[in-house]
Parts: sequence; structure tokens; C-alpha cells
Amino acid sequence: MRRPQKDIQLTTYDDLLGISEPDDAGMDKVIEVPLAELFPFKNHPFHVLDDEKMDETVESIRNYGVLNPALVRPRAEGGYELVAGHRRKRACELAGRDTMPVIVRDYSDDEAVVIMVDSNIQRDNILPSEKAFAYKMKLEALKHQGVKSETGSDAETADLVGKEAGDSGRKVQRYIRLTELLPELLELVDRGKIKVSPAVSLSYLSKEEQEWVLQCVGGRAASVSGTMADQLKKHSEEGKLTELVVELILCEEKKEAGKVTLPGKVKQFFPKGYSNQQIEQVIFELLENWKNSQ
Repeated sequence: MRRPQKDIQLTTYDDLLGISEPDDAGMDKVIEVPLAELFPFKNHPFHVLDDEKMDETVESIRNYGVLNPALVRPRAEGGYELVAGHRRKRACELAGRDTMPVIVRDYSDDEAVVIMVDSNIQRDNILPSEKAFAYKMKLEALKHQGVKSETGSDAETADLVGKEAGDSGRKVQRYIRLTELLPELLELVDRGKIKVSPAVSLSYLSKEEQEWVLQCVGGRAASVSGTMADQLKKHSEEGKLTELVVELILCEEKKEAGKVTLPGKVKQFFPKGYSNQQIEQVIFELLENWKNSQ
């Protein structure tokens, strides 16, 4: 990939915090700041969890203190906004500390976004939703700053976004598509109930169409394969996706070859004596007639 005309990414932790460089006229001094004066980054996309790794960080702080200072910038309202160090702040709270060492820098909004994303994106076990919103924020920040590849290609600009995590521009763009999902569907992606590739196809559906999918996937624990998601996307693009079609694609529970258990929502519209085979025949005849009439 061609080198960008302007590179604002900081590739190592020491470079990020400037610890490896000597102080310049009093700049980048480490100071202790009360935790009450430290505020989270606006729209911070990364979750801070009280998990096993947090327990390890708390124990380390109790024994050795905070080894790496957080990175912050001044707030117009007073106090400081965390750029890097949200987990350390939480660990300090759990360890019973009142202050935390920080380095103060006067970053612009876009500079702060890029550094915030790059300082977190290489963490282990990052959720798809975290990557999705982090990549979207960084891409917008780079565009605001006029950072482009030599060709000006959006794809190569996306390559710059994913550079720190080793993700290609195409992968970055696919993650950003996930931000178009309903929050409930995106949560299912985080939980592994829906894989990323099918989720990208689902992101092209309208919000109403996604609601229909959610009713099947969330309420009935139906799975969404890549083939199913592609079918839904195709029907949507053709203007032929209805709630019934979503039910037929997603909510059938296949038992044996040639046999299916139809969703209850479909069955309620037929007499009790109708067999599954009779119901299927009527539905597919109706769909075929409807398709031919278009």
C-alpha cells in the first residue's frame, strides 16, 4: 500500500504517551489528578468491564501503583477528558485510590479520536460492536483532517484506519456497516449468536425489516446463516421483503429432508386440520402468483 501523505498514527505505546522522549520546556510532565476530575471520552466505544483482567489490573495497582500514566486533555468545562486510560481509572477506583497519574496534552477532537482508537484497538477480545464504532469514529476523524492515501481512494483511507489492528480496508468497511444494525441485533453479534458476515448483509435491511428479523432470531432463537442473510438482502433490494418472507426464510425449523415445522405465526392463519404440507403448498402457490404478477 502506498504511504499516506500525512500520518498521524502513533504506533507504539511509548510513542503514544511520549514517555520515551525527554520533557520539552515542561511539556508532558506526569501529574497526579483526582479521579473525580477525570471524565470519559465522548462516545467512547470500548467497554470497561469488571472482569478477570480488571481484577488483575486492580491487584497490580494495589501492589505497584499505576505504572503507565493515562493520557488526557483539558475540558472547557473543567477537569480532564480521558483519551487513553479508562480501564486504569476504573481499576484505581476499585483499588481505593483517589488520584491517578496522567499526562496532559491539548489535542484537537480529531487527534484525540485517532489516539483513543489506536490505544485500544489492539486489546484482546474486542467485541465487533467496539471495532465497528471505533473504526467509524477514526475514519470520520481522518477525513476531517484531510488524511488520505496518495490516490485519494476511500478503500486505501480505510486501510489507514485498520492499520493498528492489522485489518484491511475492506474489513474496516464491513465492520463499519455493523453500526447500521439495530442495537439488539448488534448485541446478538457481540454474543456470537449472529456471525459478522451475515450481520453485514442484515445491515442493508431497513429498520422495519431488521425488526422482523429480530422477532425471529431473538424470540425463537433462530440462527442466521450467510445464505439466509443474503436472501433477505436480495429480497429487500428488490422491494419484495415482507414479514412473512422473513418468517419463511428464518423461522422454519428443519427436522428431516423435505419436512419443516412452520412458525406459529404462519399456522394461525390456517384451519387446525391443515397439515404442514398443505400449508406450505398454499403459501408457495401464493408467493409464486404474487411474484408473477409483479
